[in-house]
Amino acid sequence: MLRYDSVEELVQAAEKRKTNISDIVLEDQAQEMDRSVDDIYEQMENNAKVMREAIDGALQPNIKSASGLSGGDAYKLHRAIEQGKSLGGGLMDKVLVKALAIAESNACMGRIVAAPTAGSCGILPAVLLTFQEEKNVSQTKMVMSLFTAAAIGMVIAKRASISGAEGGCQAECGSAAAMAAAALVEMMGGSPRMASHACAIALKSVLGLVCDPVAGLVEIPCIKRNAMGASNAIVAAQLAMAGIESLIPVDEVIDAMKEVGDLLVPSLRETGEGGLAATPKARELAKKIFGHNNKK
Repeated sequence: MLRYDSVEELVQAAEKRKTNISDIVLEDQAQEMDRSVDDIYEQMENNAKVMREAIDGALQPNIKSASGLSGGDAYKLHRAIEQGKSLGGGLMDKVLVKALAIAESNACMGRIVAAPTAGSCGILPAVLLTFQEEKNVSQTKMVMSLFTAAAIGMVIAKRASISGAEGGCQAECGSAAAMAAAALVEMMGGSPRMASHACAIALKSVLGLVCDPVAGLVEIPCIKRNAMGASNAIVAAQLAMAGIESLIPVDEVIDAMKEVGDLLVPSLRETGEGGLAATPKARELAKKIFGHNNKK
């Protein structure tokens, strides 16, 4: 049984058996839950289906969250791209649209898969589903990569945190980007070692990112950070696939994130009392929604 104490444990187990991290994790989870491998795989495939459906649900021009703070940005971006107003190219454009769409779906009470949290739910599916479509990756490879992402998330949760309230947004969007980067490397044929470097590169790129939701809602700046997190994951995966390594071992990067998160003051850990949430405009919005602001 895997302990999920470290990413290095996952990499060494995969290297020893000359297979992918996902294969190790799938078999381990089936044994742990006393269920068949096919049953566990089917459950993950259902998760992938929900991820895809969340995109379609948000690509509507008039979608709005109950607070009125978000909704419709994914549609705006999609329309702009269709009109030829693109800066990043086809693949990156599609990733950004999906990341925004899924995050907006969450804000608008749509059905999503927390990956690893609701606030960071757009990053992993946006990356993997887009690359699957654009690079003609099989459904099996895409679903299997989700097991690698899940394992990375379990290690981070055990060694550090995946909660914004505990470790800031680095623990949510940062962890999601790290999971997506590792999963993307595997899905595109990279080695388990490359996946670990991608994880490290993505995570260390956002160390110190605070959790400062305006009005305490998972909308501003969370939704746009999903798009940024997806971009981060792709950059990290690209670097790792080129043979670029993180000189700081991945598990030490995770430990550093834990240390940084512990140092964050409470106002920067999902309380809605610091950072962007403490700006005059944010207080004005909070008062409009709830009849009060977050200023102490």
